[in-house]
Amino acid sequence: MKPDIHPTYYDKAVVRCACGKTYTIGATKPEIHVEICGNCHPFYTGEEKLIDTAGRVEKFKKRQTRAATHKPKTKTRQRK
Repeated sequence: MKPDIHPTYYDKAVVRCACGKTYTIGATKPEIHVEICGNCHPFYTGEEKLIDTAGRVEKFKKRQTRAATHKPKTKTRQRK
């Protein structure tokens, strides 16, 4: 193996979630910050919670309501 090409490996890297939970894992960074973990993820908790990043949920709901109310135009063939 070539020397000095591999990143430093931290055996006790700390992962911190936005909910306050911390985990200790092995990683190439000493500290990692995450938004969702197994403690607060809706799949594991059973709660329906929408996590909105930059208004994506509102944008999706707006498109859905527009598609439900929009009637497609029918094209009529013109004969020559």
